[in-house]
Amino acid sequence: MARESVLVTGEWASARIGEPGTVFVETGNSDADHRKGHVPGAVWIGWDEFQDDVRLGVIDRGAFEKLLSAKGIGNDDTVVLYSPNANMLAALTLWYFRLYGHRSVKLIDGGREKWQRDGHPLTSEETVRPATSYHAEEPDSSIRATRDDVLAAIGAKNLIDVRAPDEYAGRIFAPGFAGEAFAPGNSPHDVAQRAGHVPGAVNLEWDKVLDEDGAFKSGEELARVYEGLDPASGSITYCWVGARSAHSWFVLSELLDWPDVKNYDGSWGEYGSLMGVPVVRGDNPL
Repeated sequence: MARESVLVTGEWASARIGEPGTVFVETGNSDADHRKGHVPGAVWIGWDEFQDDVRLGVIDRGAFEKLLSAKGIGNDDTVVLYSPNANMLAALTLWYFRLYGHRSVKLIDGGREKWQRDGHPLTSEETVRPATSYHAEEPDSSIRATRDDVLAAIGAKNLIDVRAPDEYAGRIFAPGFAGEAFAPGNSPHDVAQRAGHVPGAVNLEWDKVLDEDGAFKSGEELARVYEGLDPASGSITYCWVGARSAHSWFVLSELLDWPDVKNYDGSWGEYGSLMGVPVVRGDNPL
């Protein structure tokens, strides 16, 4: 897939504010900054609105349809996403849109911070769009890994752990969260029974693909981050709750056009609490 079809500059986005058929969506943990200032016309969808706190994980097809209908998003709209923290949660949201078959969805390169630094317009005026009747497709299993997929991939596919080295090694659950879980929001995946990584998984932190301004590196630089891995083997990315790994999935699948890339949205929050599965601690894959 061409880079420009899924990743746009602030200039491109700014020129399309108010354009019919283009819907800007900001996401994140809290709407506090959104209420102070956001891309004109952008609707807010919090990360937690995509989560089913009873079943755990992404909401089902019907709930996704209701959510997008209520936000005024139609099937034929081009959805342009952004979030703080170099688009970490925007990339996860893009993965949700892909999961349910939305055809045209893009990220603003560099996310909210770069948009502001570059002086693009912001408004505090709330966006209210007329409701639609959104129709979602059945979930696309070709981009989503389950626990069984992960177990079957050990020794057979690229398993890419995109967490921090101390999380990967099992020394802590996440930086600053020793003994407790990391989550990008109020996640019910708040505990794992043990730390460590999946046997054979390589540790490539999610943010190694970013320039200092939070934008993605060039295609050549991105390819160098993943040198040594065979794209043809198939790949599964994982982190703690599937957010950072969705960002890496976006790079591999959407920017580098690797075949057979799946995001394990259960990630360590699920795998780390499964009984009887193999777990490795330490800095080495095995």
